[in-house]
Amino acid sequence: MAPAFLQIQDVVKDFGGGAVAVNHVSLEIDKGEIFALLGSSGCGKTTLLRMLAGFETPTSGRIVLDGQDLAHVPPYACPINMMFQSYALFPHLTVWENIAFGLKREGMAKDKITERVEAMLKLVQLTKFAKRKPHQLSGGQQQRVALARSLAKRPQLLLLDEPLGALDKKLREETQIELVNIIEEVGVTCVMVTHDQEEAMTMASRIAVMSEGRVLQVGAPSEIYETPANRFVADFIGNVNMMEGKLVEDMPDHVVVECADCSHWVGHGITGTEGMPVSVAVRPEKIALQRAEPSTGHGAHNRVQGTVKDLSYFGSFTVYHLQLPSGTVLKISQSNVERHRDDQLTWGDAAWAHWTPSSQVVLTQ
Repeated sequence: MAPAFLQIQDVVKDFGGGAVAVNHVSLEIDKGEIFALLGSSGCGKTTLLRMLAGFETPTSGRIVLDGQDLAHVPPYACPINMMFQSYALFPHLTVWENIAFGLKREGMAKDKITERVEAMLKLVQLTKFAKRKPHQLSGGQQQRVALARSLAKRPQLLLLDEPLGALDKKLREETQIELVNIIEEVGVTCVMVTHDQEEAMTMASRIAVMSEGRVLQVGAPSEIYETPANRFVADFIGNVNMMEGKLVEDMPDHVVVECADCSHWVGHGITGTEGMPVSVAVRPEKIALQRAEPSTGHGAHNRVQGTVKDLSYFGSFTVYHLQLPSGTVLKISQSNVERHRDDQLTWGDAAWAHWTPSSQVVLTQ
């Protein structure tokens, strides 16, 4: 197989004094891929992005783009462009002039600049706004101008630093798909940094979850969400119920885990030994909630009774907080498929939670 388009090979960035921002990170990113670096503040994702852009030099390791080692290539000579969270548009220039700025700096012929800028304006659907200044545009329009300027030089690699962070929630959600469509139409390889899980899962084909300078898991959004590699990833991506317990039965096709409030029959094997401590992760939307005692098909496993301590109505779904005998609170998300229900659960009601053997993930680290 041909080597990956972008190779990050055992990269370290040590600022000294024990501040290792990026700690032996290795990643391979394919041509045309939208790849997300996801993590909380201080996890090293922005430092890694700055090394890709050439703004920081790795302490050790290599960054190779399309076979070229970028270690000794100055940022201005790299076939890479970066779009910042603030957009960094020139307030005194029009939209047209902002997009043309980098092309003029490169000394491109005037007719070629006009052709390229017009093509970019059409791509981001801003042709009729060409003569406006940035302050005359909405946040979403400014974001598209910044993207058009980044793509105008036809970079081999596009870097996005919290690309939608300056937009409000509703506009951010509307812009995510729009941004992906534009990037895919151009065919540029893209690495984006974000702390927003929904943004990463909506926009990226693959995600690297980072913590304390290390990559903990790389995979497609569905893989990261459904089969987290460890407790941190399970807890960081989306909402999850984490129950600590002990492995009491370890078979190739299933395991049984005893926890404080219930017993889990899990329909997959693990690499472990009986008696070892493990965690069982169950997503709130994979748990059913009802008044009557359920029959789970696995005896007393995969079910527990509790009291509705709290509930939050979100329109399309309701989140219930079920307090269990030990005091642990189980989060349960139920879709509101009916407008009115006669048996609607409310505060203080006794209820049974239950789930299928394929709903849980057993984590050993």
